[in-house]
Amino acid sequence: MTASDADSPADVPIASQLRNAFKAFKKRLKLTRLDDESALGVGPLSGGGNSGIVAIRPPDRYPPEIWEALVEQGKLRRAGHGLYELAND
Repeated sequence: MTASDADSPADVPIASQLRNAFKAFKKRLKLTRLDDESALGVGPLSGGGNSGIVAIRPPDRYPPEIWEALVEQGKLRRAGHGLYELAND
């Protein structure tokens, strides 16, 4: 058994899956922040509020292995309780 046999294609996320998952994560984070900033209670003349959201639950359409692979690549960090945040924020 060689090292390539141990890493079967089903176990290793492919680059396109990782790229698409990371894009989906960033889009969900952006939309979540925008939704938080536009909430009621922020004055209409104040120009909006700043969002305090830094971590979110990743999209369900990708398996947990994808998110762990992105953590290993240094693109995401675990924030606890199933939440992830961008590593460079």
